[in-house]
Amino acid sequence: MGARSAETAVVVPSVGLSGAGARLLRARLALTRPVYGLIALGALLTGALAVVVFATAEPTILVPRSRFDFPGWLAGPLHGLFGQLISDPRTLGYGFSAVMLAMTVAYVVALASVRMLSMRTIVIVVIALHVVMLLSPPLQLTDLFNYLGYARLGALHHLNPYTYVIANERHDPIYELTTWYNLRSPYGPAFTLLTYPLALLPLPAAYWILKTATVLASLGFIALVWRCARQLGRDPRFAVLFVAANPIFLIYALGGFHNDVFMLLPAMASISLLLDGRDRWSGASLMLAVAVKFTAGLLLPFLLLAARPMRRRVRLVLGMALAAVPLAAASVAVFGFALPNLSDQSSLLTNFSIPNLLGLVLGQGGGTPTLVRLASVAVVLVIAILIWRRGDWLTGAGWATLALVCSLAWLVPWYIVWVLPLAALGASIRLRRATIAFTVFLVLTFVPATSLIMTQLKLSTMSGAASQASLTRQHRLEH
Repeated sequence: MGARSAETAVVVPSVGLSGAGARLLRARLALTRPVYGLIALGALLTGALAVVVFATAEPTILVPRSRFDFPGWLAGPLHGLFGQLISDPRTLGYGFSAVMLAMTVAYVVALASVRMLSMRTIVIVVIALHVVMLLSPPLQLTDLFNYLGYARLGALHHLNPYTYVIANERHDPIYELTTWYNLRSPYGPAFTLLTYPLALLPLPAAYWILKTATVLASLGFIALVWRCARQLGRDPRFAVLFVAANPIFLIYALGGFHNDVFMLLPAMASISLLLDGRDRWSGASLMLAVAVKFTAGLLLPFLLLAARPMRRRVRLVLGMALAAVPLAAASVAVFGFALPNLSDQSSLLTNFSIPNLLGLVLGQGGGTPTLVRLASVAVVLVIAILIWRRGDWLTGAGWATLALVCSLAWLVPWYIVWVLPLAALGASIRLRRATIAFTVFLVLTFVPATSLIMTQLKLSTMSGAASQASLTRQHRLEH
């Protein structure tokens, strides 16, 4: 990875803290020994390990659906290793919240002290964090089981997951571990096809293969972040830490074994290939990312902005077209002309999504359909302005993605991972500050303690008419 002297010759981006206190903190950390950074990395590793230990011990709120079934193959190799631990939902909720807050502070300190950390140390910690999360059952999410449910629906029961729902096969053993029983699959055809072979395996084997593949894809994605930073002449230590040490990325995206990493891997490869001048391969890689999850399509206008002169844009579009043909043909052959169901979840509201909060402030009873549509229009306007300004294209892509996340009625924490690599690699300090600030917002609003405190105070962000209508639709899809 290179010696310390070589690493410090590369520009380290600003951490993104603001204010006199933050400047003083950065100055102190920069002038002292690496102890601050090492303590921060140790705190991240300790926090992640603590969450995994409690999640594997017994059925708890940390692992949804575990109260219905929690076999050893699901719990993981640490199951029972530390005996009986705290299982009271309230106590565990506050404990988990405290760990997430501590990890968030450690994340900021690690970024502030990145100049004092070697690349080797960062790599060791990142790999260790991935190994720890691999030992965990899916944290806070059931999405991994939903992926397997849709795969079994199509490959095992021969029902198109874009036209049928998991509830159509209630006798399948995956059923009790899933949610969204009446939701047609929202996942891209490439990802869905890749999961089909898992349906032919015993459920424990499919579960561990998909978990392992997710962790490996995450490591590949982070390796590409490192490579892009080197290509751009920036310090890869900062870029890697900005992404891989983010507590939401660790606990929700990686610990939840979410398929976003399967989108981010080819999306980041597309950026790296473009920086190498391999424009056709860049376009092809972007199409693969879009076929995993349509969100990756937001990169397209900014890749076109970066691919100059015109002949490079032509090569980029040609690569996209060449990749789109076999991907589309495979999708039609297996799924017909049915498309992923992106409409149902996008019409739902989460407690602290920006449209829902804005609707409450405006007295609309939450995020009404009109407000949600206006938020989508605002994203389009933001993209148009960013393209018109022709600034740093990675920064533009980052702001556009952050605007998209803020516009979503169905806002969940792990969506911030779409922004992290772009903010880490872009030239904008403000974008990094905004990304860190939004990370803190997501941590504070989604940890269990917030819900517990609001219940005690008899406060709710879902009591308005629009919010209640959303809850009714959500209940219909989940039950």
